[in-house]
Amino acid sequence: MTAADFAIALPEIMLAVYAMAALMVAVYTTKDGMAPLLMWTTAGLFVVLALYVGAGGAGARAGFGGMFIDDAFARFAKAVILLSAAAVLVMSTEYLNRRGILRFEYPILVALATLGMMIMVSAGDLLMLYMGLELQSLALYVVASIRRDSAKSTEAGLKYFILGSLSSGMLLYGASLTYGFAGTTLFSGILSTLGGEVPLGLTFGLVFLIAGLAFKVSAAPFHMWTPDVYEGAPTPVTAFLATAPKVAAMALLARLMMDAFGGIPRDWGQVIALLSVASMFLGAVAAIGQRDIKRLMAYSSIAHMGFALMGLAVGTVAGVQAMLIYMAIYVTMNVGTFAFILAMQRDGRPVTTIDSLNMYSRREPLRALAMLVLMFSLAGVPPMVGFFGKFYVLKAAVDGGMAWLAVAGVIASVIGAFYYLRIVFFMYFGKESDGLDGQMPPVQWALLVGASAAMVLGVINLFGIEGLAAVAAESLVR
Repeated sequence: MTAADFAIALPEIMLAVYAMAALMVAVYTTKDGMAPLLMWTTAGLFVVLALYVGAGGAGARAGFGGMFIDDAFARFAKAVILLSAAAVLVMSTEYLNRRGILRFEYPILVALATLGMMIMVSAGDLLMLYMGLELQSLALYVVASIRRDSAKSTEAGLKYFILGSLSSGMLLYGASLTYGFAGTTLFSGILSTLGGEVPLGLTFGLVFLIAGLAFKVSAAPFHMWTPDVYEGAPTPVTAFLATAPKVAAMALLARLMMDAFGGIPRDWGQVIALLSVASMFLGAVAAIGQRDIKRLMAYSSIAHMGFALMGLAVGTVAGVQAMLIYMAIYVTMNVGTFAFILAMQRDGRPVTTIDSLNMYSRREPLRALAMLVLMFSLAGVPPMVGFFGKFYVLKAAVDGGMAWLAVAGVIASVIGAFYYLRIVFFMYFGKESDGLDGQMPPVQWALLVGASAAMVLGVINLFGIEGLAAVAAESLVR
């Protein structure tokens, strides 16, 4: 290891040092009294690191013997991860403080989870992949059950831990099979050592690797933890689970497929296409009967991961670009939606039932309008930006010879539009009932309005995301 290796991983090192230093300072001072300051400090560090990473240019560098890769693809994914994590932290502070569950450990655990995500998207080796994945997962298991006096939160953390352990086992088994047949754990050397023929055992290893990562993406049929964990975890934790970890897991899956198995796209393309179809239809159909908005967003997340997987299944530069654009738009929509959900309360208590939104537009017309825009965008209704996210992945599927997958996506999108539009119906045409009360904190209000405005104004040029995603995709698909 040289100074150049550490320079490549400087953002990760800075975040690790900060997390350890913050932990020591908090423990030896006021502990939970420092929590609000730590929340804002951590969010500020995330923004600074996102700017630093984004200014890294278009070149590619490899460190630690090829185990750690810093290229345009990793920088794009890291910037999205860091900005979404910062947004969730700042909009969660007031909610956690009001509920009496703002612990000093929370921002530190989020920082460690984010560190794991950054390592994941830069992994160039199966061991580095596993290290980043477990660092993220172990921190998320704890934050999911951080509300110790809540049976639902404890249950959510336990379910997440047990099923996450199962997925880690599958991933490790796939990695061991891959190493056994390829003789290396480096992504760049897995296929180069085989002389053109892929053994059956390596194919099995590939399938286990995909299955293990499908748990993290919450793709069907490996989605079973998602609705219960989303519902049981505190709402700020749910907002975090629905944003940054999804980007990290999707980026890791893309890097593994393209860097390690890019020479055999037919062997894994059909597997990911089937995961895509299953996720889109399960998310679209299962969400219809939901009455809790957090469970509905869980199934919404499953469906949206299906659309993102559609771009990856194609295995082309256009497909990866479409996946990156889709994930950036998805994160923005979810940040705005959860900013609204965090403010849902009645008599000072959080409310998550959909029917509590009945005639909400009469009491809060601006909030209702912002939520309407976000729901239309999530449903893919033109001319909202969410429509263009789906358009990119559908076009990539058609151009890549998977027109059947694009047709399935259109059908699933039409089905899924029902439950998004039902929320709009409740807000504008529902029956009069005991509605929501309480003020929305300024930060949540700003993120709600900002996200909804982005869904309208972004139709002009997608804020330059299209060009950045193209550069990122070209750096990965070689």
